[in-house]
Amino acid sequence: MTIPLPAGATLHPLVVPARADAADAGEFRELARVRNTIYRELTGRDEQDLSPAELIPILRSRTERTTYVWTIRQADEVVGRAVVDVPHEEGSRVVIATIELQPRVWGQGIGRAVLPHLEAIARRHDRTVIQNWTEQPAQDGPRLDSPTGFGSVPDDHVARFLARNGFTLEQVYRVSVLDLDATTSARIASLSAEAHSAATGYRLVQWTLPTPGEHVAGYAWLKSRMSTDAPSAGLEADEEHWDDARIRAMESRLAEMGHTLLVTAAEHVDTGELAAFTELSIGLDHTATTHQDDTLVLREHRGHRLGLLVKTAALDAWSTIAPDSRRVITYNAEENRPMLSINEAMGFTARAYEGAWKKELT
Repeated sequence: MTIPLPAGATLHPLVVPARADAADAGEFRELARVRNTIYRELTGRDEQDLSPAELIPILRSRTERTTYVWTIRQADEVVGRAVVDVPHEEGSRVVIATIELQPRVWGQGIGRAVLPHLEAIARRHDRTVIQNWTEQPAQDGPRLDSPTGFGSVPDDHVARFLARNGFTLEQVYRVSVLDLDATTSARIASLSAEAHSAATGYRLVQWTLPTPGEHVAGYAWLKSRMSTDAPSAGLEADEEHWDDARIRAMESRLAEMGHTLLVTAAEHVDTGELAAFTELSIGLDHTATTHQDDTLVLREHRGHRLGLLVKTAALDAWSTIAPDSRRVITYNAEENRPMLSINEAMGFTARAYEGAWKKELT
């Protein structure tokens, strides 16, 4: 059903097509193009670009979540999109929702009119919390401090929109970038030697997908702990259940997208337990920016420089997997000082900040 909005805009529920090149996938292809345009306009960077074929597996509903997608049109032109993810974790109170509009249509009341439709999805699923992660354009001027005491975001149009519509800023993430050059390689080698000296009783294991059978259970446990052990401030953090099936489904999704994922883990020699891990990933274009995705050291194994161990080993191996990718980007909570210290030692520098917001539904 088409829903009228202010300023001649309309909201259209979208069925994610089976294939990006299908005859009925024209609107989806346009949504993907506008999505990339919005991210580029907001961040000034292109590392979030996804082709329609890459975007389909991300927006498709799956066992652990249901996803709703809408296009936002104005005068028959796609000017934005809205997405709601409903996690299926037991006891979850949360939906993850986003409204993305081209800046040229900001201030017309479109986002404010779309939000109640997203809230209706939350209520339909008996959820009482909406959460949102938004990177804001870098700029000078007033800033809004995180309640954690770590980090801030611009007090701009985006922040004012969220605040006026009942959202509170709960956490700030630092967006950091590492340029891969000869100086970085020498620094990584030195830090790797330091980490190996401290990590006695542990050994490195690495793989690209599919995950070897002997590591699936340990990898799934690390992914589960990522949802509870990483700093989450005042956000609702569901404990995710990862098992063999969920790992294999993730791998199938990445294969469909044409993405490469390298997992580097530290194994505790005495127990065989995987104690820490990090992920590096890249799309079909191996000259594009590399993404450092999940990284975690289990609480019971901290204090042995395992974060540094897996991160330096990952970059060393990555030089043979995607040698033409000359930049790495990663996101970390500003209060996660141990991980930020590792990043800074490796040469990562802050480029932008992302706000994590929450709204309690009454």
